[in-house]
This record gives sequence, C-alpha cells and structure tokens, in this order.
Amino acid sequence: MNVLVWFKRDLRIHDHPALSLAAGLGPVLPVYVVEPELWMQPDASARQWEFLAESLADLRAALAGAGARLVVRTGDAVEVLAGLCRRHRIARIVSHEETGNLWTFARDRRVAAWARGAGIEWVELPQSGVVRRLASRDAWSAGRDAFMAPPALPAPALRAIEGVEPGPIPTARALKLAPDPCPHRQLGGRTRGLDLLDSFLSRRGEPYRTAMSSPLTAERACSRLSPHFAFGTLSIREVVQATAIRQAERPGGRWGGALASFQSRLAWRDHFVQKLEDEPEIETRCLHRAAETLRPRDPDAARVAAWEAGETGLPFLDACIRYLRATGWLNFRMRSMVMAAASYHLWLDWRATGAILARRFTDYEPGIHWPQVQMQSGTTGINTPRIYNPVKQGLDQDPTGAFTRAWVPELAGVPDAFLQTPWAWEGAGTLLGHRYPAPIVDPAAAQRAAREAIFGLRRTSDRAEIAAIVTRHASRADPRFVNDRSPPRRRRPEPAGQLSLDL
Repeated sequence: MNVLVWFKRDLRIHDHPALSLAAGLGPVLPVYVVEPELWMQPDASARQWEFLAESLADLRAALAGAGARLVVRTGDAVEVLAGLCRRHRIARIVSHEETGNLWTFARDRRVAAWARGAGIEWVELPQSGVVRRLASRDAWSAGRDAFMAPPALPAPALRAIEGVEPGPIPTARALKLAPDPCPHRQLGGRTRGLDLLDSFLSRRGEPYRTAMSSPLTAERACSRLSPHFAFGTLSIREVVQATAIRQAERPGGRWGGALASFQSRLAWRDHFVQKLEDEPEIETRCLHRAAETLRPRDPDAARVAAWEAGETGLPFLDACIRYLRATGWLNFRMRSMVMAAASYHLWLDWRATGAILARRFTDYEPGIHWPQVQMQSGTTGINTPRIYNPVKQGLDQDPTGAFTRAWVPELAGVPDAFLQTPWAWEGAGTLLGHRYPAPIVDPAAAQRAAREAIFGLRRTSDRAEIAAIVTRHASRADPRFVNDRSPPRRRRPEPAGQLSLDL
C-alpha cells in the first residue's frame, strides 16, 4: 500500500513516529505542502519561513539518504493532497498531530472532511506529551513522562514511490512575504540543532540556571533549541533523553542544577502547548472572559508603533525590542517584560502586540506564545499578575549598561547613573525629543494604574469561572506546575520557573 507522509512542524526523520509507522506499511511519499495563505496570517513572517526553508533542505537530504525524496508542493493543502493521492494511488495519509494556530486548526478540519469523503484514511500520531481530546488534566503529567520514557526511534529505511518530481523549495520573495531583515537570525536544519544540543550539554549549559535571566548572558547559556522544537527538527523526547544521560554523568554542582532546570522547562513546554490544544480560542479570546473589557480592543496606534519600533523612551525595553528585531530571539524574562510592559504600562490589548511578537520570534510556537501572552497580560484568571518594571529590570539584568548601550546607541553620552532613567539627567533637554524620545508614559504612574485595574478585576472575578479554568488547564497533581492554578486570596510572588519556557 502506498502511503503519504505529510510533514508539518516535524521536519526530521529521527524519532518520527509517523514516518516510522509509514515505513512499515509500504512505499512512502514524503510531502511538505507550502500553503501561501498560512504565510499571509498575522503571526507569520519571512524570518520564520527562511528558518523553515533551511530545515526543509536539511530534511530533503536526510530523506534522500534514507531512500526517499521529499516532495514539496505549493498550494491549498486539500487540493495538493487530493492530487497526489489520486495520481499515485494513495489510500492512506500519515502525519503527526499538530497544535498550531487557529488557521491550521481549521485547515486540518478541512483535510479531515475531504479525507472522509474521498475514502482516504488519515492517521495522526502524537509526537510529544500533548494529548488530543484530553479528558482530564489530573493524570496528564504522568502520561507526558511516560511518553518521554521509551527510546527515541531511529531513522527508518524507506521504500520510495517512484516517478514523482520533488519540486522546488520557494523563497520568501516567491511567497510574497514582507521584507523582514533579521541579520542575526538562527539558521535552520537538524544538523545545526544537533550542534546546539551538543554544545549546550557539553559546554554552554553549566551556568544556565543563573545566566538565563539576563540578555547579556542568556544568548550563550540558553540551549537556543527553541526554533528547532517549534519546527520539529529535533524531538522533545530525544532532547529529554540526551539531557538525562548528561544528568547521570554530572548529577551535582552547577551542572546538576542547570540540567534539572532545563528538564523542568521541557516539561513546562508541553504543559503550555496542552493549553492551546485543549482550547484553541486562547489565540483570540481572553481565557478569563471578564478580562475582555479590561483594555480597549482598539489599541492606541501611536503607542503600538512606538513599542514595536523600540522607541518608547524606556531604554531597557527599547533595547530588548530592537535586539529581538535583529535576532529573532529573546530570553524568557525579557519576553515576559516586553509583553507585560505593552499590556500594563502602555495598556494595549494583548492580541495586537501578541501578533507583533509572534512575527518577530523565529521560534514562534503558538501553544507557548498565546498562553504566555495572556499570562503576561493578566487575562488568564489563574496566574498572579507580574507587572515587570522596565526600569528595575534594566538595573537588575543589565547592571553595567552594556546591553542597553549596544542596542540604544542614542544614549551613549548618558551617565551610567541615569542610563535607565535619562529623563532624570540634567542633560536630558538636548537628548529627549531630539535623538531619543521622551518616555511615552510615566512608568511609575502607569504601573500604579495597571495594578489598581488588574487587581480590581481579580477582586470581582467569578470564582466559579476561575475554578472551571483551573479544572481545564491546571495540572494539579504535579508539583512542577504548582504555580499554574487558582491563586488564594493572599499569595507569595511566583518563582521564575513558570516563565522559563525559553529554551
């Protein structure tokens, strides 16, 4: 029986359950469908496509070595799949389950309807600890750990369906994507992902636990595997197992703590993706319905533009935004801060700013991004608000000012003592409003107003609604996820672990 393997966000041949299943069923046609409409969505960008295109080229080489060629077609998924199945007498499609954005969710429903009507069997397999149609969160974490336990699958030997033209991998320009210069973007492909994994586990990862919070040190100390997870050039399971081997070799000291923290964040990753799997509307609706009226749905356009350009007049915030624009990456605490500053200090609706960040992140993963965006905006109902102060974060995470000065060179002449508050410097008159903008909000006053509004909402929240959110989205039986549940009336600040999803 001829089998079509539909690759989506799983661009590898190792530890690929769908490909391994197909290899045992008969000749295989590996297919990637480039969907122009997907790349026109507001969360898509050329930097993401370029990483994916590099990964497709790497996948094509790997599949050729295994005995089959990757077929790339551009068009609507239903039309492309229907044509290939008809021409090559294919009655079964195998793929991995995808937890993507609402557009891919709707597309998969269209594909399923077509397959049923055409008599095509479509088999979808899990590739991580995320569970489709999960009945209850109570046993989820145990199931997730059980999925990670079996050995990672080797690359299968494939029998190819002959006579199929492989087709070109289009460029961003061919897809008519908007220009998106990102000079320091990470490069795609499994080969580069494996190099990063090796260097992290052997050299770079030792200071991970303490170095991950500052953009000065996180760039090297973090694994930098996040885009490889997002596009599936590496599987979560193989990284969990490689990390476990390293933990056995170095169980104590800084290495032991670093690797334990990394394993925790790998678990948090699946935990957050499960939220979007269970409730796809998290991308567009406040998880806590009462929060829909918290901020104007039509955000202040001038504030959005200043924030997006890194021209808010808040130096450390602007530095982080500019760094992200140039690299496609930002460490976890700074991701939290740039989102929280947009939602609290600038009082902007999370849907507008969340889409901007989605486009900027080369490692955009909808299942992490949208739950985190809502968490940093105070709209989940089950997380204590964390109103990051961008001035304080600059002082704490960039104490020498090296990062801020590198990305906001307009402040070169500002004394160190006033770098994060240039409006308090006696020379501000010749700087602000000329070479660098004055702050578009008073950060202290904006934070007070945001705190009053957000905690006012919490005081009046429907406890039954909050309990329902906890039941659906909190993994209550696992102490790793203790922060992600209904908060009591009084509560200590959350540790940073919940936010540490930047891998």
